[in-house]
Amino acid sequence: MNITFIAPPAAGKGTQSAKVSRKYGLPHISTGDLLRKVDDEDLQNKLSQGQFASDELVTRLLEERLKEDDCDKGYVLDGFPRNLKQAKIYDELLEKLHKDKGIVIVLDLDKEIAAKRIIGRKVCPNCGEVFNNLIEESKPKQEGICDKCHGNLTSRDDDSEETFEKRYQIYQKETAPLIKYYESKNMAYHVDSSKDSDYAFKGIEQIIGGLYDKH
Repeated sequence: MNITFIAPPAAGKGTQSAKVSRKYGLPHISTGDLLRKVDDEDLQNKLSQGQFASDELVTRLLEERLKEDDCDKGYVLDGFPRNLKQAKIYDELLEKLHKDKGIVIVLDLDKEIAAKRIIGRKVCPNCGEVFNNLIEESKPKQEGICDKCHGNLTSRDDDSEETFEKRYQIYQKETAPLIKYYESKNMAYHVDSSKDSDYAFKGIEQIIGGLYDKH
């Protein structure tokens, strides 16, 4: 069960990936998290300014991660591919590793809602759990503290309005065309993410249940 998420900034991609990971016992692989662990000051500065890492670096990090034993039965991937070139690279990587292409879940969200969400997002650097101070059902029980591991929540450097605008423009230009690409392969499934995360997750559960409960 390999599940890839495509979504505009602040659509809840990280949240939904974590939910799917927990429910179905699959490792959650975020290429953004993989990149933030790389000890390279120039790279980290680039990421904080809303720029992206090279395809070669992302592919190498992803290949190393997918080779780990916990990915044998499937995984949840978010943050890659971001464009048609990467989609083809990813197809080749899966073929090389003899892994199923799986499905692509598209989280639909308009720009206005996305912009509001970005301001309140908080992340636990210890376990990767994501919260949002501006969304009631996503708030941590204790302000600034992770519900899961009790670590101190932080704001990512790239969660500014300016960076959001840059990323949204790039998403529309480069990532949005992926939706038609995967629709043409009958791999894309749409979920409304404009409401709360539980509502979106129910839609995801229905998709996964309808596809994989048959197997």
